Amino acid sequence: MNAQLFELVLLTIVTASIPLVIAALGELVTERAGVLNLGVEGMMIVGAALGFAGAWASGSTLVGALCGVAAGMILAALFGLLTIVLAVNQVAAGLALTIFGVGLSGLLGAGFVGLKREGAPHLQLPGLSDLPFVGKLVFGEDAFVYAAFLLVALAAYFLARSRAGLALRAIGDNHDSAHALGLSVRGVRFLAVLFGGACAGLAGAYLSLAYTPFWAPGMTAGRGWIALALVVFASWKPWRVVLGALLFGGATVLQLHAQAASLGLPGQLMSATPYLATILGLVVLSLGARRNSAAPAALGQVFVPPR
Repeated sequence: MNAQLFELVLLTIVTASIPLVIAALGELVTERAGVLNLGVEGMMIVGAALGFAGAWASGSTLVGALCGVAAGMILAALFGLLTIVLAVNQVAAGLALTIFGVGLSGLLGAGFVGLKREGAPHLQLPGLSDLPFVGKLVFGEDAFVYAAFLLVALAAYFLARSRAGLALRAIGDNHDSAHALGLSVRGVRFLAVLFGGACAGLAGAYLSLAYTPFWAPGMTAGRGWIALALVVFASWKPWRVVLGALLFGGATVLQLHAQAASLGLPGQLMSATPYLATILGLVVLSLGARRNSAAPAALGQVFVPPR
């Protein structure tokens, strides 16, 4: 494999990984606060639809990205209202949110099917972007890629070093004790859910604005569910999310190359390879993990403040 082809493969892997990094990171913060939101897929697909619609109407990728973020946050706010304020079961509400989001995206994006636009612009630094192996990989990506890694660094610092992050983790581990200490359990959880929705919406916008710059129904193709699995794979640690996403991205790229090489295997089997790789990774991780996982102790538990 020559240097140019190797760099191209790495670029493709990173590109395939970015929506997973962003969506999984938002879900990770949400779960560290003790809330399990299974509606990531729904928020992503609506973010993709409204992100493309906003970019098409305004001619601006930034406006499209903001529309995607806003769409994810609106659906997340609906989920927060149901599960945090009204104490509805989180699993049922999350599944309903995914079904609702898939249907809503088809309705909102019906007028944009088949339309195409220029993808998100890439950074170009004379001399640096042309370096072998790392030029385009480090100095030639679009803004979504840099934003994803910046979000990972900020989330890692927030959860491990900041006072607010420690409070969020305390709520996720024991909401009753946190409430007794005077922490606003509902308020913190609602903000965490909004952050998760913003990330899911941004991940969806990346798909329609940068990864494949067009809108098509169902274009998330289960990535929201993979993002949920990656949170477990990462043991609720932000930097491990990147490794899990790269694993899935690498499997995606390899199955595309395998199909192009005509190995004689069924196309459906090759398309399922990335998902099988993720499941295998989760199984290996669970076999090597200690009996007590790093999952927040109060994950998925409804909090009702005492009267």
